[in-house]
Amino acid sequence: MPLAAPLLSHFRATDHAHDWALVDVETSGLIARRDRVLSLAVVTLGPDGTQTGEFSTLLDPGCDPGPVHIHGLTAERLLGAPTFDQVAERVGGMLEGRVLVAHNAQFDYDFLAHEFARVRRWLPVQRRLCTLALNRRVDPPTDDLRLGTLAAHYGVPQHKAHDALDDTRVLAGVLRASLGEAARLDVPLPFVACPPRQDAQWVPQPPKTPCAYRCPGPLAPGAPLVQGMKVAISGGTGMSRAELVGRSVAAGLNVMNSVSRHTSVLVTNEPAGASAKTVRARESGVPVIDEATYLRLLAEVHPGEPHAKAPAAARTGGTLPPAAPAAPAAPAAPAAPAAPAAPAAPAAPAAPAGAVIPAQGDGAPVPAATARAPLAGRRVLVVGGDHAQAAAARARIAGLGGAAAINLSAGVTDVVLLPGGDTARRMRRITALGLPVHDPSWLDAPAPAGPTAARQRPAAPRVLPRGGVIDLPDVRTPDTRWTVTATWAQRTACEVDVVAFVLDEDEQVLFDEDFVFYGAPENPGGTVRLLSDGPTEQTVSVSLATLPPSARKVVVAAAIDGAATFGGVGAVETTAGPGTSAAPLIRATLDAATTERTLVLAEVYRRGPVWRLRVVGQGYDHGLADLARGYGVDVDDD
Repeated sequence: MPLAAPLLSHFRATDHAHDWALVDVETSGLIARRDRVLSLAVVTLGPDGTQTGEFSTLLDPGCDPGPVHIHGLTAERLLGAPTFDQVAERVGGMLEGRVLVAHNAQFDYDFLAHEFARVRRWLPVQRRLCTLALNRRVDPPTDDLRLGTLAAHYGVPQHKAHDALDDTRVLAGVLRASLGEAARLDVPLPFVACPPRQDAQWVPQPPKTPCAYRCPGPLAPGAPLVQGMKVAISGGTGMSRAELVGRSVAAGLNVMNSVSRHTSVLVTNEPAGASAKTVRARESGVPVIDEATYLRLLAEVHPGEPHAKAPAAARTGGTLPPAAPAAPAAPAAPAAPAAPAAPAAPAAPAAPAGAVIPAQGDGAPVPAATARAPLAGRRVLVVGGDHAQAAAARARIAGLGGAAAINLSAGVTDVVLLPGGDTARRMRRITALGLPVHDPSWLDAPAPAGPTAARQRPAAPRVLPRGGVIDLPDVRTPDTRWTVTATWAQRTACEVDVVAFVLDEDEQVLFDEDFVFYGAPENPGGTVRLLSDGPTEQTVSVSLATLPPSARKVVVAAAIDGAATFGGVGAVETTAGPGTSAAPLIRATLDAATTERTLVLAEVYRRGPVWRLRVVGQGYDHGLADLARGYGVDVDDD
């Protein structure tokens, strides 16, 4: 359906008047740096929504086509198709000067970026828009946000799923309808800036294999090296650095790029030098040896203790189980995390280096979402008030079984108006939508849901409080990725970065590349990925079934660069569910205090035969570098 003229009147020209390039790719796998594009389609739309161009083609990837049962593209069908370099110029011409649009846009964008890099061309895209992220903001009453589900909801015909051209035509209809809903709700479009990508990180790289052995601790004087020891190397070496690292890895040692108090030994020919690694080793009491001593020890490395394999899961169900009992808190130790930041303290506290202990202990009671909870199934937006007032109101909403919204969407059923909220910009749109508006006393005895709140919607996610713990459904299928999504206010002035750390038994990263952030959005095995869905929403995607035995926990955190704090950001909503397009099964709204610059949002961790999710909500005054150092990563090391 074309974008009708009456619809355009809802938008300001700067919000929607763009040339769009809608893209869909079918691929030989899910990892862009390794797998290839098998077919692609591009449909271009003008600012008024009318189609201006269309192109589709099969591609010869020069490799096995992968999951034929999904895309139907056999090697025989691809025989004789052009290679990407033969169509790159035409595809680039259709993308240039337009906003790239796709459903789960980072997936398509990353695959195109790698294909263009392989043929030594730039991907000519400066901004992209993800219709999945846009519909998360709109929050339509659908069971999930898959393209086919949204097409059915918006009345867009779909003829052949997983066909690139048909999917792109369907995407065009979903985009038009989604823009209309965004206009009705005054939802800003979640554009993502796309810097040029033709540097080394976009050249296909072999995955780094995790060390198979648990770290036995520091190297003792006169003792041998033991498999699993964490080794750092600093400064010039007589043997080439590549050969020295290769021999160390072959012997079962874990070569790190940085130094922490968990480093077993630092190898340097300048023990009195001033390199960052050497200084940190002296400060942390890490043993320091020269290259000759290290090579002598390397000739006879003693056997280590392999990482214990997690027991097989007994459950096979796919639904969210009841809330788990509390897990025992980690004991206090030198590597324990810092206490919550005190706003009045002049200095930032130390970064956490072990398990993060939430304010309510390891496993606060999780209230069941039943009909007896006054706000069960309802989504309440708080408008106005200062930070403390708004945080208290959102906590009360969660206590009544409701979900505290932070942005206006189609899922909001009620609005609580705090002092000063009547002048908020959103109130004009809230009034136009006819949403029930209540004063704060309504939270003392909420009235029954009215017609707006009672409309048919999918089952509401489980609302977890800060410190809440819950067992996850069985996720042993490699294709299932559990996602944790963080969302904050749409008009936040500062930039918030979501990051993830993959930790071992010692609450440390196994190697630096297990720190996933905007500059390295995927760890070497592809088991943890960061998806940038928009300026106020980011997702960490974890393949729990394929994490190595050494991985015992994935910590998801958010950080602010510069002097801004989470007091200015306000609440951060955290949702979790199986897959990027699935409806969330878990929801939590976290209010940091006024001075924090980093916020640990959630942990996904092994507990016997199952994985659990804990909502943390622990803030710290220090920045991301200190948080990373606590988990064994030094972002400033040489």
